[in-house]
Parts: sequence; C-alpha cells; structure tokens
Amino acid sequence: MDRSPAPALPVAKVSVDVPLPHLDRPFDYLVAAGDDAAAQPGVRVKVRFAGQMVNGFLLERVESSAHAKVAYLDKVVSPERVLDPEIARLSRAVADRYAGNLSDVLRLAVPPRHARVEAQKSPAGGAPGAGAAGAESEGAEAGAGNAGPSNHLAGESGGGADYPAGPAFLHALEQGRDPRAVWSALPGEDWAARIAEAAAATARGGRGVVIVVPDARDLERLDRALGKALGDGQHVALHAAAGPSERYRRFLAASRHHIKVVAGTRAAMFAPAADVGLVVIWDDGDDLHAEPRAPYPHAREVLLTRAQAAGCAALVAGFARTGEAQLLVETGWAKEIVAARDMIRARCPAIAPTGDDPQLARDPGAATARLPSLAWQAARQALQAGAPVLVQVPRRGYLPNVACAECRTPARCPHCSGPLGLAGARDVPTCHWCGRAAAAYACPACGGRRLRASITGARRTAEELGRAFPGVPVRTSGRDEILDTVAGEAALVVATPGAEPVAEGGYGAVLLLDTWALLTRADLRAAEETMRRWFYASALARHNGRVVVVADGSLAPVQALLRWDPGWFAARELAERRELGFPPATKFVSLTGRTEAVAELLDAARLPEEAEILGPVPAADDQERMLVRVSRGRAAELARVLHEAAGVRSAKRATLPVRIQVDPAELL
Repeated sequence: MDRSPAPALPVAKVSVDVPLPHLDRPFDYLVAAGDDAAAQPGVRVKVRFAGQMVNGFLLERVESSAHAKVAYLDKVVSPERVLDPEIARLSRAVADRYAGNLSDVLRLAVPPRHARVEAQKSPAGGAPGAGAAGAESEGAEAGAGNAGPSNHLAGESGGGADYPAGPAFLHALEQGRDPRAVWSALPGEDWAARIAEAAAATARGGRGVVIVVPDARDLERLDRALGKALGDGQHVALHAAAGPSERYRRFLAASRHHIKVVAGTRAAMFAPAADVGLVVIWDDGDDLHAEPRAPYPHAREVLLTRAQAAGCAALVAGFARTGEAQLLVETGWAKEIVAARDMIRARCPAIAPTGDDPQLARDPGAATARLPSLAWQAARQALQAGAPVLVQVPRRGYLPNVACAECRTPARCPHCSGPLGLAGARDVPTCHWCGRAAAAYACPACGGRRLRASITGARRTAEELGRAFPGVPVRTSGRDEILDTVAGEAALVVATPGAEPVAEGGYGAVLLLDTWALLTRADLRAAEETMRRWFYASALARHNGRVVVVADGSLAPVQALLRWDPGWFAARELAERRELGFPPATKFVSLTGRTEAVAELLDAARLPEEAEILGPVPAADDQERMLVRVSRGRAAELARVLHEAAGVRSAKRATLPVRIQVDPAELL
C-alpha cells in the first residue's frame, strides 16, 4: 500500500515495548498523512520491530530522522493521549535513576487500555462517583481516632497555631509557589483532613495535586476528606479495587485534565495532573510504597523527582519520620512543619515504659514479662472506664530476629556491620551482606556469645489476654482479617503493625508488646520501622489515654516516643548511618542472579573507583546476591554504568537474568 508522509513533522519518536536494555531508546518511524491528526505525542501505537508487531508510545514528532530508511507506523491504536508529556519525562528520569528501561516504567505509569471507556466522555467536573469510598460514610471519621477537637494545619488552638509553619505553607500553595516540607503530625491528628486542606489550597491557586498513601484503608479516609474539602466530583481516587475499567475511567478523567486532584495508592505516583503544583506522600516509610516490579521504584523518590523536575511543592507527611525525610530537612531541600512543644504536651497521651528503674523497683519481673503489671493496670483501668484497648504485637512472618540471647542487642557483622544470621547445621553466625562467618561472635554490649531467634504471634497473645481479662471481648486484626474501625466500648483489640483499626473516640490504652522482636530484626531499618509502628499505634489513643511500651526507657526509640519527637530520632538515626556508611547517606545497589551472570555483569560494568562490593551471599533458587555501595554523589553514575552493562549482556543475548535493584527496600 502506497503511503505518503505527513506534511509537517513526519517523523515519530517511539518508545517500543521491548524489555531489552540495549534497545532502551526511542526509535524513528514515519507518520503517514492519513494518521497525521491522530498520531500525536502520548498516543498508543503499534509498529513493526525486528519482524514482529509490538506496542509502543509516541513520544514526540520531529522534522527529520538521522536514518536513511525509516518504516511507517503500522497503526495508531487510539487518538487518546494517555501519556502526558510531564509523565513521559518523569518516566525517563525514573528509569535512569533505577537503572531500568523506559518501557518498564511506562508499563507502571499508564494502565491497560479499555476501548469502551475511552469512547465515553468524562464530565467537565470529573467522573461521577470518582471517590474510592464516597462521602456518605459519616460514621467512620477520617482521623486517627482522637476524641479531642479537630485541628487545622493553619488553624488556631489554645491561642496559637497548632503548627507554626503551617499557615505560611498553605498560603504559599494558594499563591502558586513551590514550598517543600516534611510534616510530623500530632498524636490523634486528622491527617487526611490536613492533607485535604493543602490540596484545596493548591487547587485554589489553579494547580493540580497528586497524593499517594500506602493502602486502601488510608485512601478511603483521604477520599472522604477530599470530598468534604473540595466538593463532589473535584477529585479522583485511583486504586486497583475499583476494577480495571473504573480505574481507567478515573485515570482518563485525570489525563484529560478534567479534574485537578488525584489520590491513590502506589501507582498514583505517576498519575497525570494538569499543571501539577503539589505532590504529597503519607507515611513514606511504609514498605507498600516500594514497587515490587522492575525497575522497583519507590513512591517517595518518584514524587520527589517529580517535584524537582516540575518545580512544584512537595509534602512528606507522617506521624513518624524516615531517614530520607530527615535528609531532606538537613540538606535544606525541605522545611519542617512541626507542632510547638506545649501543643505536643497537650495532645499527647501519657506514655510510659516498663523497663525504667522506678518501674523495675515496683515490679522486678517487668524486664522479662510479656504483660508487666503497668501494662495490665493500664488495660484494666481503660476497660473499667468502658474504653477499648489496643494491643500491638509483631507481625507474623517477620524474618527470625537474631540477637544476643542475654541482652537482645541486634547481632551485627564485625567486618561490614551487616546483620548476622544463623546458618548451617551448627548455627554459625553468618553475615547477610558480605557472607563472612563470625564463629567467635561476642555481643559488644554484654559480651554474651549465645544468639536467639524467636517471635510471638497475635493469636497466642489474644488467647493469653482472654484468660487475663475474662468476660472482655477480644478481637484480632491482622493477615487473615483487617478491621477498619471498632466501636468505642470496652474490648481488647490485638493487632499486628499496620493493621490497627481506628476506634470510635480513640483507645483508652495502647499496649506495645514484644518490642524487642521489632527492635532486633535483621534489617537496616529495624529501629526506624519500630518507631514508625509505635508512633502510628500511639496516635490512635485518646488525648487523655495511656500508652505503655514494654521496653527499657533508656533506649533511643523509647525516648523519642516518650517525648513524641520523631525529628530527634530521625536525626540521630541519620547520623549513625552516615558514620557506618548506610543509606540514605550512601547508595546501595543489589545484584541478584546466578553466580556466572552476576560476575559477567560486574565484569562489563565500569564501576566508580570508590565503589565497594559486598558479598556474595546466597539468595533463593540457587542464586546469589551482591551489594555495591557508593556515595550519594556517584549514585547516578553507578546506575548508568550498570544499565549499560546490562545492555552489553542483552546485546550478546545472555540468557541468565540479573535483577538490579537501586535502593533495595531491605538490606538483609
């Protein structure tokens, strides 16, 4: 069939959906005159590539090609421009940062097509029923369950603003400027309403908003809050539970720029928004923000990259604070939004440890008991007052905690400070990072030579509490069933971290049990993750309630919880990581594959001179794992050379894959 090229800009740059690293670049195709109107940047196309028909996205139209012979686009699948130019640039930046392919990132950024949905027109004010849960659920408030009055980021309480920097932040958003902040929420804060206030201020300034939360429960709360702050049909909530066609309908409402505010779980980090003015991530330390598919981007890093590239505002929010968020503050990239100390004291429940000297004097068994007398008394008093009691226990399925059997200090490698595990028939301590054995291990804290690994589950805890408090209802929330809310009446609620339900009016008491099982996890982020779990559970207590943490009061995480000072703990944690060379002070890349494949990749890579290689250590399915560590300043270079090395292997048609993970979620 004879075809003639389009009269203007006849050459299309196309990203083809081919997962080979050496083909990770745009390819030139001619646009036929008949496809001129439909073949616009952002549309889906089909092209002939290496003798096969493959999918792709048209990135841009140009006047000419450097190649003498260029094939025509085979088909414009749809004239719908689903790939926003800003998202195309963001996807390229994310692929480069994570040593991945653009096609893999685009697969995450743009949902599968539904032709019937595309044929429907989105209402000018947004899709009807756009929210994930609707605004009708008045019985389940969006907040964390505090019985006190609702507060505002810029509001007044007790004669002064709850957050002194809050009014200036909201004013800047309304003026269309680009403030960047790390927000530490007060106990019991209606966090969803506060984020909705920031979204409304940005929308009044005429710009778009993208908000990412960890899970569907958080999205439902945020959806209700956005509906109240913005009005019906002014936002969409993206979540897989809506179903493929409904999710695509909501995506189109955003990509067609019919609405300004988009909220969702992890995939919403790539959501299109007209003239994005604010990106928000809630609880950035939750592991649900880490994408499990290549190239494994993290929602926080994607949103921060987006804010930097688009010149828009950013808000990293949570009850606790991660080392990455603290680094933003310390480098001056973002400012703190925190409450004044007198406000924290007024809003914070009474928090007490069981392992301090006065408590041990009254109860000598508090150091080893699962339910010391202080915790038992707090639970009894709350139940007698008709209030529910939350009991947090470690999540089932954690890797075995390897620590000193005497003092429970986490076991670390004497060579690289990596976590130790018990391997072999004789249980020889072996490093998960460098693979070296530490047969002569001695605890640096007490000199003990025995290690232990154990955990207590939620079900057993519920049985024990049922016997301790006969006649009191006991409910569990965890892997098998996650409760969203519970009534504000006397009951025991046993929950694993992350599955704590909101109680009507807040909990009268919160008990944090088996804390050593969180603190001694064989994980770089053990202390940070413990803090995050404790803060989020404690925030569910009433402002006049009690929180009992079964731990030594001298521990840094306990001290931070007692003072409700996540910034202090994050700064301390970041300083220690700088000293030890851990992220985010440095950058790690994990290489996982068969031994010969990993060796081949490293031979092909021109690593920076300062790069430090740790390992190998065994991985699943007869594979091994290597870690490469560099300074933050060389991170982009390391990602580039590893991607180039992967391209060399794919060009040679290497059959054994190597998984490259920049900033792996867990360094075990």
